[in-house]
Amino acid sequence: MGVAGSGKSLIGSALALALGVEFLEGDDFHTAQSIEKMSAGIPLTDDDRAGWLHTLALRLRTAAETGNGVVIACSALKRSYRDILRAAAPDAHFIFLDGPRDLIARRLADRGGHFMRASMLDSQFATLEEPAPDENAWVCDVRSASQEIVRDLVARASL
Repeated sequence: MGVAGSGKSLIGSALALALGVEFLEGDDFHTAQSIEKMSAGIPLTDDDRAGWLHTLALRLRTAAETGNGVVIACSALKRSYRDILRAAAPDAHFIFLDGPRDLIARRLADRGGHFMRASMLDSQFATLEEPAPDENAWVCDVRSASQEIVRDLVARASL
């Protein structure tokens, strides 16, 4: 979880590979209308995100019920969003990819071919509610190398 450009897809896919579990790119589950809004630089509302979050929650529940692990790259910026996901899989861990706005802005500016515009970063940071201690979240500083972050997460997961 984290704002656009924090490395959710990069870290999530590498973590899933290291753990031998499925990786789901949360962006692939947005509706066409939501992608249109974001492409136009319009931030999504809670209503826009509701169906998306419930779809991801269903995928989490299915993975938990079958005993298969899954890593999902999902912004999950608000506690209420994480609560929806956690209700589906109470033992889920959140990995909060945290970093300074200027670094993340540079990453977004260098990224091409994505519907999320760099101009929306401020709205993402304004919406972000950092996970509270009771949310089962691991915080990772995105200033570290991605391989280092994944190595640390794999070590935490094996404890």
